[in-house]
Amino acid sequence: MERVCIVGAGVIGSLFAGHLAHVCDVSVLTRRKEHADALNREGLRVSGKSERHARVSASADPEGLSPFDVAIVATKASGLEPAAAALEGRFSEATVMTVLNGIGAEEVVRAHGDWSIVSGVTFMSGTRHSDTHVEYILDTETWLGPYEDTPFETVRDIADTIAASGLKAEALPDLRPAQWSKLIFNAAVNPVAALTGLPHDPHFAQEVDPTNLGHLVHGLVDEGKAVATAAGIDLHDDPWEMNVLATQRGSAHYPSMLEDVDAHRQTEIELITGSIVREAVRRDVSVPLHAMLYGLVKGKEASW
Repeated sequence: MERVCIVGAGVIGSLFAGHLAHVCDVSVLTRRKEHADALNREGLRVSGKSERHARVSASADPEGLSPFDVAIVATKASGLEPAAAALEGRFSEATVMTVLNGIGAEEVVRAHGDWSIVSGVTFMSGTRHSDTHVEYILDTETWLGPYEDTPFETVRDIADTIAASGLKAEALPDLRPAQWSKLIFNAAVNPVAALTGLPHDPHFAQEVDPTNLGHLVHGLVDEGKAVATAAGIDLHDDPWEMNVLATQRGSAHYPSMLEDVDAHRQTEIELITGSIVREAVRRDVSVPLHAMLYGLVKGKEASW
């Protein structure tokens, strides 16, 4: 791919844009005009795990975008529907790649167009300091796989380009095992962080005493794994081990759902915990812990 459009310029979108701009022509579709204006005027700075200053072409109006080969949709869950609607009827030759937390983003995109779709999950993380500056904190992989009948060669080409930009990426013939590993991990960590106010730190893996928080997180992981088993998914990685390793990195990470709760924004609970609860109902699997956390986070949102 030679021309890429990043849809959504939060932390993840900015990390993709800031790196890919060194190997591709990059455009950015933003939600706010002042954000696009700032990117066009100042460019995009990445600090932390890598140091980049990229020139991008940004617009808050899809009519202002030049044609592209691939769109990487990196919005929050609440921004997915408007973003997909903004692309509807446009760029029919493009491939659209989703990198949202949870599952179900591909179906939302499909409802708005006949593009080839690539599924993606990413473990990158960072901190957004301004509209034009993002700090790259966790330099882990993005996993990609075909959705529906998208050729695997397309997925591999996108992964190779992402890797050439300095980010880590792996193309997988079937993304579902990796997608579900990340989903279960997120569903065990993000709502707990959102409700306790704790960043993802060693509390999430402690199981020494009966009252330690790790027991709740482990229970959520076990429920998620039971749903995955019922759905016929052989997980790519064990979500509990992912959780333990993440708490040992030395610096606590602020999950996006905690940031959303702190800012009184709509969370990603529907695509994350909601996905597990709905699949559990379909598979007749009991998930009382997920159902409880789902209700509590929705109650948090209602309180605003």
